[in-house]
Amino acid sequence: MIVSIKDIFKMIGMLIVSFCAVVVCTMFLNYYLDLVTIEDSITAGASRIFYDAQCSTSKVVSLVSGGCLFLTTVVLLCFYIGHYVDTHQKQLGILKALGYRRFSIAKHFWVFGAPIFAGTALGYLCAHCLMPKLYELQNKDGYLPDVAISFHPGLFLSLVLAPTLFFSLLAIVYSAFKLRVPALWLMREQSVRKVVTARKDTDMSFLRELEKSNVRQKKSLVFFITFAVFCFAAMMQMSCSMDELASRMMAVMMITIGIVLAVVTLFIATTSVIKANRKTITMMKVFGYSAGECAKAVLNGYRPWAYLGFALGTIYQYALLRLMVDIVFKNVENMPDYQFDFPVMFLTLAAFLILYETIMFAYTKKMEKLSVKEIMME
Repeated sequence: MIVSIKDIFKMIGMLIVSFCAVVVCTMFLNYYLDLVTIEDSITAGASRIFYDAQCSTSKVVSLVSGGCLFLTTVVLLCFYIGHYVDTHQKQLGILKALGYRRFSIAKHFWVFGAPIFAGTALGYLCAHCLMPKLYELQNKDGYLPDVAISFHPGLFLSLVLAPTLFFSLLAIVYSAFKLRVPALWLMREQSVRKVVTARKDTDMSFLRELEKSNVRQKKSLVFFITFAVFCFAAMMQMSCSMDELASRMMAVMMITIGIVLAVVTLFIATTSVIKANRKTITMMKVFGYSAGECAKAVLNGYRPWAYLGFALGTIYQYALLRLMVDIVFKNVENMPDYQFDFPVMFLTLAAFLILYETIMFAYTKKMEKLSVKEIMME
């Protein structure tokens, strides 16, 4: 077996992201499809305006949330496959040396779609459990006739089976792409090495050079950390406005998804950085560097990207809410005005700093426990 069950269990990040995506999309797309069934009973005036606004909201929320989380899952899948190939080069090289063609090996990577199926299926079930509450809240507004929950088989096919098939095929194609190198290169662990033009010697310190090198070589982790903080900043700040602009349920969903995505992606990124630098960290400790200096060299290069993610998330949530208020709900009566909330931004920034620095501190402590003997015996 090319990919073991143990390897699949490591892909918990894809399961969580796909779960969040399907929960949101199932609830709002199901509500949209049920709204369409009562369109003929909607008269002109306030009811029609509110109906159009609800339809637009459902489509915008599904498109924005689902689209962002879909792209995140694609990046996660490629990251996991790349990491698997990099850590199993010798075994894969031996298979190619024995005569197995790369597509014969790559076809076994379809199992990378298993976490997607688990996440989408759980998300679909969870959405149906939460759906009665959503419909109850939406029906309270009184502008529209009560909307009843209906089962739409097409959503199951589109949000559970189709993503599973797509990501399984993507895993096969991408793994075949990663295995396009000669077997000898794989066996010598040369598959991912690039010819890098020698840089001019500089007066930069070793720790500073190591910090910059980690960022250059781990661009996918830069994305994860930036995206994690982007989600946290956008969802946390948006949730405070959703309680007033939409509903308490929407606010809770936003803040939950933001925290979950931030913690999961930060955990994946930081764990990967530590694992990739275990030998370097251990040798630095042998030469007298403290755990704090090791952490600074390995992790500090990602801090500016985290702040960039926070800024982008803040801008994104403001632009999206302005779009909702000024365009989607512009004709709805009693719609509260929305202005940028600086106190909420500063509170969110403080929460982010506590979360981020706590994770960094935890991994600094973890570096102190790295054993030289354990690393040298690998």
